Amino acid sequence: MASTEQLRGTDLIDCARANFSKGLEVAASRCGYGEDLETFEQALKQACDYIGVELHSFEDLNKGQPRAQQEAGIEIAPDTPTQL
Repeated sequence: MASTEQLRGTDLIDCARANFSKGLEVAASRCGYGEDLETFEQALKQACDYIGVELHSFEDLNKGQPRAQQEAGIEIAPDTPTQL
C-alpha cells in the first residue's frame, strides 16, 4: 500500500527495504514519492546518514541481507518406482 505522504527517517528506510525486491520505482511510489526517484533516493540517503548507515544508492539496501537459506537435510526416496 502506498503512503499518502512522503515518509522520512526510519519509516522511509523500513518501507524502502520492504519493497526492495519490487524495484526502485515501486519502492519510491509506496514510500510516498510517486515517480520522483531522485528525491526518493536523496531522502533515503539522508535518513541513512541520520542513523549512521552509509548508503550510496537504493541498490545498497540489499547489501548485508542474508540470502534465503536452504534447509539442510536429506531426501529419502525409492531407488526405482517399484522398489521402496
